[in-house]
Amino acid sequence: MKRVRVLVSGRVQGVFFRATCAAEARRLGVGGFVRNLADGRVEAAFEGPDEAVDAMVAWCRRGPELARVDRVEVHPEPLAGETEFRVRG
Repeated sequence: MKRVRVLVSGRVQGVFFRATCAAEARRLGVGGFVRNLADGRVEAAFEGPDEAVDAMVAWCRRGPELARVDRVEVHPEPLAGETEFRVRG
């Protein structure tokens, strides 16, 4: 089990990034959240089995069809016990 926080830069707002990220995270059984930031980036936290979290980070590097991902920062975090995935503001 592990948890990471990711910051995704590029054309990642207004392209269904949050909705498709949440659907993929729920499909993989990953807890955490995704939200838009005021500076145009998307922030997400993924918590769960190592392989599922790694799959979500890999998904963030591609994003949904309409997105253009320029950069993904990955920061390990302590486990928080999140089992559900939420879309925030």
